[in-house]
Amino acid sequence: MPVILAESAGFCFGVSRAVELTEQLAKEGKSVCTLGPIIHNPQVVERLEKLGVKTVDSPDEVPNDAVLVIRSHGVPRAVVSEAEKRGVTVCDATCPFVAKIHRIVQEESAKGATILIAGDEAHAEVIGIRGHCEGDSFVFPDEAALSAFLDDHPDIVEKPLVLVAQTTFNLFTWKKCSEIARKGCTNAKIFDTICGATAKRQEEAVALSQKCDIMVIVGGSKSSNTAKLRDVCAKHCPTVLVETAAALRAADFVGVKTVGVTAGASTPADIIKEVLTTMSEIVNNETINETPAVETAPKSFDEMSFEEALEASLQSLTTDEKVRGIVTDIAPNEVQVEVIGRKQTGYIPANELSADPNANPADLVKVGDELELLIMRTNDQEGTIMLSKKRIDAKKGWDTVAAAKESGEVLEGTVTDVIKGGILVVTNGVRVFVPASHASLNRMEDLSPLLKTTVRFRIIEVDQRRHHAVGSVRLVAREERKEKESAFWEKIEVGQEYTGVVKSLTAYGAFVDLGGVDGMVHISEMSWSRIKHPSEVMNVGDTVTVYVRDLDAEKRKISLGYRKAEDNPWEIFKANNPVGSVTKAKVVGMTAFGAFAQIIPGIDGLIHISQIADHRIEKPQDVLKVGQEVDVKITNVDFDAKRISLSIRALLEDKPAEEAVEETAPEAAE
Repeated sequence: MPVILAESAGFCFGVSRAVELTEQLAKEGKSVCTLGPIIHNPQVVERLEKLGVKTVDSPDEVPNDAVLVIRSHGVPRAVVSEAEKRGVTVCDATCPFVAKIHRIVQEESAKGATILIAGDEAHAEVIGIRGHCEGDSFVFPDEAALSAFLDDHPDIVEKPLVLVAQTTFNLFTWKKCSEIARKGCTNAKIFDTICGATAKRQEEAVALSQKCDIMVIVGGSKSSNTAKLRDVCAKHCPTVLVETAAALRAADFVGVKTVGVTAGASTPADIIKEVLTTMSEIVNNETINETPAVETAPKSFDEMSFEEALEASLQSLTTDEKVRGIVTDIAPNEVQVEVIGRKQTGYIPANELSADPNANPADLVKVGDELELLIMRTNDQEGTIMLSKKRIDAKKGWDTVAAAKESGEVLEGTVTDVIKGGILVVTNGVRVFVPASHASLNRMEDLSPLLKTTVRFRIIEVDQRRHHAVGSVRLVAREERKEKESAFWEKIEVGQEYTGVVKSLTAYGAFVDLGGVDGMVHISEMSWSRIKHPSEVMNVGDTVTVYVRDLDAEKRKISLGYRKAEDNPWEIFKANNPVGSVTKAKVVGMTAFGAFAQIIPGIDGLIHISQIADHRIEKPQDVLKVGQEVDVKITNVDFDAKRISLSIRALLEDKPAEEAVEETAPEAAE
């Protein structure tokens, strides 16, 4: 049994655009609300709900941090004004063909015309159209209602009238209504606003229904255009409307020789495919021998990988496929352009604007820019052209990349993706693969820090047939490091001071990057105090000021110093503590022969056991304890040996003499 699918079945441009915008916003992690169901298809609405998209009835229900998507049906002007007044972020996905009707009725009603709308008065699209009328507007569902309206309002016949139609209105009914208006209203202006895709879909459906035994209409039960398809087909053959494959009944196909299938503008391709598959199974189970032939269509650009699509673009690029367009509007997910020399509306999806998937369209182009573009897909019925700037840029950029392989030119690009095995770098609109082993000067286990950074690289491999290029950041980094090293060694001198960054720590010191050349600070040169590990003084990533202590130009080794001479505690001690002076000291250790006491940080002196008290003691602990502060006299200093002798006994022996002087002093005065 032949099963014939109408050529124009399924999503139209406006619906597809609205769904894609909504999905993209949700996938970007934004809170998304749609004003009413985004389309009249419960399966698509349910899928979007799983992505977190909520359906609301008015802007008042939209959370402050959410984006409100205006569906393809459009809304009255007052609704948008209300949303903007509340500060709600609005993404307007109104179908361009519906928006065109809004402009017509707004302009004509402002001139005093009465607007007559062919359509369903309760449909969201019609409500939105009426919301753009500044004067009187009336809605009629068919030719009988229009005739009745004109008979009931004889005074209106001579006044300015404007007729428009809901984009999904019945094409054949509209032709009859237009004829009535032309004959009965001398001042009527008639605008043919039925969507070209809708008209084409209805014409195909009628032609198909005239040669088939049964028609299957796939779409939402509440979808206006789907209902119209059912109505026009039902006049010629039995017709069933199903939302999904589950609604198909084997009994409907008994005795049927030919089946026609079409779908409403709000029906996604996966549901159509499921219906066709299930129908084929039903037909085969009913012992009908003929099985629908399946043709494998060539891949579309949407189905190709970037490399496949680029190759196809470059191989087939001709003057006829290149156009120039002027940017007229910029949205988060697409850029609309006026295509020079063509009547169709042009649009560039965000992923066809730049090879950088993270790029924001508003940062790349502005309204009024003239762009060179490649035609990706033309839909004459809908009057639209899908365009690509990315692929034109890639063609030009590819020539630059290929030439760089031969010339050895260093290219610059932005890291846009970290993938398995390496990174992707965009340069001149071309994505270049850089393996992990070539992504940096030193091997990195985690390449994510490179994301969105600018890198310099050379092209090391080119596949002209596949338009595939491989680059190396490491080669350029090595060359630049050698240049820096040569310049560095020409100028470096002992005693020279540098500001560097700590690269790594070991048990014996720290390695510091001085700007392309590394030097080492030994642990003994980090502090005047005794330390157990370099991490007590510095950490990886710290910016430090060091000086050159020693050089080995032949081995390219640099010994660095970190501690400053002016911070030397022996110099501080020498300036402030002469022999014979008295100072406070803190007991920090005990031995059998005495106690060690800290005079200033980094300088300890010894109080011999014989100098702890003015009488014999067995051990230092009999008089002192660790942590105790005592007054001591500096009795001797050996700066070469770094030894200091201290005494408490000397102060005790000096005390009686001082007291004796104080007692005899008054007698002398007498």
